[in-house]
Amino acid sequence: MKVLVTGGGGFLGSALTAKLIERGYQVSVLNRRRYPEVEKLGAASVIADLSDCAKVSEACRGMDAVFHTGARAGFWGSYKDYYSSNVLGTKNVIDGCLKYGVKKLIYTSSPSVAYNAEDAVNINESAPYPEKYLCYYSLTKAEAERMVMKASGSGGLLTVSLRPHLIWGPGDNHLIPRVIRAAAEKSAAKRLKIVGDGLNKVDITYIDNAVDAHLNAFDSLAEGAKSAGSVYFISQGEPVVLWEFINRILLGTGIPPLKSKVPYGFAYFAGAVSELIYSVFMIKSEPRMTRFLAAQLSKSHYFDISRAKNEIGYRPKVSTEEGLSKLIEYLKLSGVLNNL
Repeated sequence: MKVLVTGGGGFLGSALTAKLIERGYQVSVLNRRRYPEVEKLGAASVIADLSDCAKVSEACRGMDAVFHTGARAGFWGSYKDYYSSNVLGTKNVIDGCLKYGVKKLIYTSSPSVAYNAEDAVNINESAPYPEKYLCYYSLTKAEAERMVMKASGSGGLLTVSLRPHLIWGPGDNHLIPRVIRAAAEKSAAKRLKIVGDGLNKVDITYIDNAVDAHLNAFDSLAEGAKSAGSVYFISQGEPVVLWEFINRILLGTGIPPLKSKVPYGFAYFAGAVSELIYSVFMIKSEPRMTRFLAAQLSKSHYFDISRAKNEIGYRPKVSTEEGLSKLIEYLKLSGVLNNL
């Protein structure tokens, strides 16, 4: 079995690559640069940008399956950059699969494609795409997801899309470390604050469970299977109170818990002003607050994963409690906390 993983050097992509190699598959990873730690696992590297049609297409040659985890993430940047990676990049992957007769395409989407910046409580896959999005990431991921779903059944290709929410765990060098650094700021003005009343619940997905979901989806894909052309929310199955969860991580790493709060309306307004200033003056760095981020930090957003359980056999094997213990141990040993 020959498999290509786009974004195979990333947090999810590298963990998925390791599991695919454990299965005995021949794995190639497509990234914009080399990742020696992934190559040491036995993966072959393909150096290419997702927007490079020719190179992406060639990377699909001879593959039995493609896991498309690569994307431009984040909540700030130009539409051109997000479109290039997330929409054009996904189109190139689909075209490469069709050109070279790849049988399976597993796409990593995002729950944000169904999020309209209001409370999302236990919604399922029947929820419509919002008419408007607060960031280009969600907009372009939604467009890509629709393309992937539409491509299923064309030229012998079967596709499935997954929407894992807030992937976390050992090996994460972005989400959790960023939160920790913001919470450990010495300046009170810059220190992370609770947005809203601090009671909002959100879904999270431990890294091992996210990988399992992708393997479940891959294994389920077959002609006539319910998963073909479908989309699935993925999570722990039990939402957490976001700020309690963050404070548990902080306490476990010796950082004082967050107590100061700012109203959602104030954070949303600050985000709107920041977006305007950064746009007008073409500031390339990321603003501390945006409208999308204010909503993400203050609103509830959790989802019904019954469909994933029933149709692809997904079960979150690692509990949130077990995952927290593993994460805190990793943070203490990895050196992430050294420069705080």
